[in-house]
Order: sequence, then C-alpha cells, then structure tokens
Amino acid sequence: MSDASTFEPKIVAYVCNWCTYLGADQAGTNRLEYPSNVRIVRLPCTGRIDFNLIIKALEMGADAVLVSGCHPGDCHYTAGNYHARRRWILFRSLLETMGIDLERIHFAWISAAEAKKFQQTITEITEKTRQMGPYEGYRRVCEAGV
Repeated sequence: MSDASTFEPKIVAYVCNWCTYLGADQAGTNRLEYPSNVRIVRLPCTGRIDFNLIIKALEMGADAVLVSGCHPGDCHYTAGNYHARRRWILFRSLLETMGIDLERIHFAWISAAEAKKFQQTITEITEKTRQMGPYEGYRRVCEAGV
C-alpha cells in the first residue's frame, strides 16, 4: 500500500447538471479551495445515471466515486432524484455482492446554492480515500471472476 502522505486518490464525481454542478461552479466562483484530483462528469439528472458508470470508473482506476444531485423534492425533472435514490439502494446490494468496497462509493444531495457543502464533501471524500490508499478491490473482484 502507498504512503498516505504521498498518495493522491483519483475521484470521479457524477453530478446533476441543475444542482451539484452549479454548486461546484459556485465553489469555483467563490474561490473555495477543494482537491483538484476530482474529475467531474456532468449528467442531465442523477435519475438518469447508469450505475455501470460507477463500475467503469473503478475499472479505469478511480479510487472513489461520488454521485450527487438535487435534494429530494427539488429535482428539475420532478422525481429524478427519487429514482436515483431507489436505484442506489438496489445497486449498493449488487456492489456488496460483487465484493466492491462500499466505503469507496458516495451519494450526496448538494444544491446549486451549497458551494460550501460541495467543497466540504469533496474534501472529506478525498481525505478518507487518501487514508484508505489506492483501490485494488476492483482488480481482485475481476480476477476472482465475480
């Protein structure tokens, strides 16, 4: 395992175009500093996320993944975030069955007005992932043929 002081985790954030992405943009506009090792992927809505994207991110070397969208009741598409939450509950059990470390996958509600919350969430995920070290679990799952 890599030294926690030198390891810089790769984090992929799948975010809603209408809320979390605008919160991230606002964080930048307000010059709030957060780790630069996060790659943001903007989606029309978290309700439309294909959870295979999470698997793909891990396959491509991500050490952690964040899925973030509008707060329940505030979805631009009315109920997209409720769909995402229901699908997330089912997907978690699938990941667990596959042997994927659920501590590496994060789900958060962040609105367009919550730049500070975006900054804090990204910083916390980065620090936690840095302490855990590089994620080798996906490779091991593939080798096991799960």
